Amino acid sequence: MKRALKWTGRVLGGLVVLAALALAAVYALSEARMRRTYRVDPGPVAVRTDAEAVRQGAHLAVTRGCTDCHGAEMGGKVFIDELPVARLAGSNLTRGRGGVAARYPADADWVRAIRNGVAPDGRALLFMPSHEFNPLGDEDVGALVAYLRSLPPVDGDLPARSVGPLGRALFLAGQVPLLPAELIDHAAPRRAAPAAGATAEYGAYLATGCTGCHGAGFSGGRIPGTPPDWKAAANITPDDATGLGRWTEQDFVRAMRTGRRPDGSGIDPLMPWKGLASMTDTELRALWAYLRTVPAKPRGER
Repeated sequence: MKRALKWTGRVLGGLVVLAALALAAVYALSEARMRRTYRVDPGPVAVRTDAEAVRQGAHLAVTRGCTDCHGAEMGGKVFIDELPVARLAGSNLTRGRGGVAARYPADADWVRAIRNGVAPDGRALLFMPSHEFNPLGDEDVGALVAYLRSLPPVDGDLPARSVGPLGRALFLAGQVPLLPAELIDHAAPRRAAPAAGATAEYGAYLATGCTGCHGAGFSGGRIPGTPPDWKAAANITPDDATGLGRWTEQDFVRAMRTGRRPDGSGIDPLMPWKGLASMTDTELRALWAYLRTVPAKPRGER
């Protein structure tokens, strides 16, 4: 009996040591990537200061999801508080107490952060979905910067961001895009935005902001790295059984405006339909036109 207990103790001790070594490796590898710096020349982008540019920037901030993480007044907010995964907060982007605007003195600093996910000091911004903003045309990026520079100061202290052991492990496994700067070809030439119109081409330009939840194939499913109580993203491909195959354009526009599906059921609040409700009729029709062109897939293939 004593010998059995002795061996059991040794086995348990060995497992504890292995777990500690694995945890140390996870932290070391993830920290090395998080501390990496980038040298990015964002190139010249004209930033107008007129009221129309600011208005367009405000529209983009809502419809492109900036307010979902940074708050309605862009003063920052916690959007994930699920340790041991992570505690993440969108920064206060204003000139108020706790804001980061003072650290972004040049227009190029804002452009680099939006398009490349890189701060002025070269570090990668944590969970900033710049891979979705990278395709934005110069005019839209300039309008966003104009809007951010126009924001009145908002005072507020946010909790320190923290990435726990599970979040780091998921990051290393490629399940959580903790550093979207890693996903971007920073040397690629900038692309011109397509002409605004109710076309599939313009809809594809708008739909880049949908891929974070619905996946590159738009068929939805479990969103990697999200808390257990988060519902799976919907299938927005033309699949008849699980997607939007039987919807009409009118159904889609009404759902985005009201948060109600054609059968009257409500869309989950995690889906930022209130932001999309601010889209113009042309933008929503373009988005619909594009979604009709993507291959139909069963739900969950992302």
